[in-house]
Amino acid sequence: MITYRDAGVDIAAAAEAKRRIGARARATFNAQVLSDIGGFGALFRPDFRNASDPVLVASADGVGTKLKIAFLTGVHDTVGYDLVAHCVNDILAQGARPLFFLDYIATGRLAPNIVAAVVDGLARACQAFNCPLIGGETAEMPGFYGDGEYDVAGFIVGWADRARIIDGKRIVAGDVILGLPSLGLHTNGYSLARKLFFETARYETDTLVGALGCTAAEELLKPHRCYLPVLDPLLDGGQLKGLAHITGGGLLDNVPRILPDGCAATLRRGSWPVLPVFAHLVELGRLSEEESHRAFNMGIGMAVVVAETDAAAVSDAIRAQGCEAFVIGRITAGDRAARLD
Repeated sequence: MITYRDAGVDIAAAAEAKRRIGARARATFNAQVLSDIGGFGALFRPDFRNASDPVLVASADGVGTKLKIAFLTGVHDTVGYDLVAHCVNDILAQGARPLFFLDYIATGRLAPNIVAAVVDGLARACQAFNCPLIGGETAEMPGFYGDGEYDVAGFIVGWADRARIIDGKRIVAGDVILGLPSLGLHTNGYSLARKLFFETARYETDTLVGALGCTAAEELLKPHRCYLPVLDPLLDGGQLKGLAHITGGGLLDNVPRILPDGCAATLRRGSWPVLPVFAHLVELGRLSEEESHRAFNMGIGMAVVVAETDAAAVSDAIRAQGCEAFVIGRITAGDRAARLD
């Protein structure tokens, strides 16, 4: 007699994983969540009493090959946190605050302890950013993923008042670009970083890298910073003209995404501190300036465009929330591109 388990799917393990997920997800719930974990759909009743014309803002993303570092080290909770932080930042770039979050975890052979660790990170971030984890999917797919490997994706829904959406349309030449510092690679550039660390430099995950003051794995697992706590107090004031989450493509590709026709961005070299990890990666790979600024965030995780007259006040407000703000460039007349000057 052949069973489902003989084919590689362990229903008992799936049930145990779902039990552990349920307890962690419930800890993120608020009064707007109307359903429990385990239903075919999740119920959420948004409260838009403070909005005259609420608009839903949605996004989906993953954490890329940063997962490979989790596989090598057995540290799985940080990638869960990173996933939520990344998705929150994506909708924040349009002035949105999160409503709820869903996850998708797929693996070849389901290990409840690993799934629970990933969800621990998801839940920790969801609690921190008031974003209930109301549902998701855990898929066991034998033969599809290598042993000990999995993929994880996140889906976020948030909201913004239509009159306060930040879409870049008010950006004009002469505006100032502020840069908010990253904590490391965040969730981008890992294919190149892994090649340089583990093939070029031949580091092991536990190699202490003197230039970084930590092991290779500790550096590569540094969290993706979420900028919602820093920028939330400024979202309704009208001072923020544009927000660019610096993800794949770096400053050079992400800043132009928020520019209106006729505007370009000039970024000033040396106007922000480049984190040691990026200087080290550039040295290891002899990377060109353009390559490094497209592969990595180079120390800036969020770019903020404001009028020159608002730059000082906005910078002070950001610093009051415990985050530095650097003047990294200006908006100029041009063709929706960013260049280093």
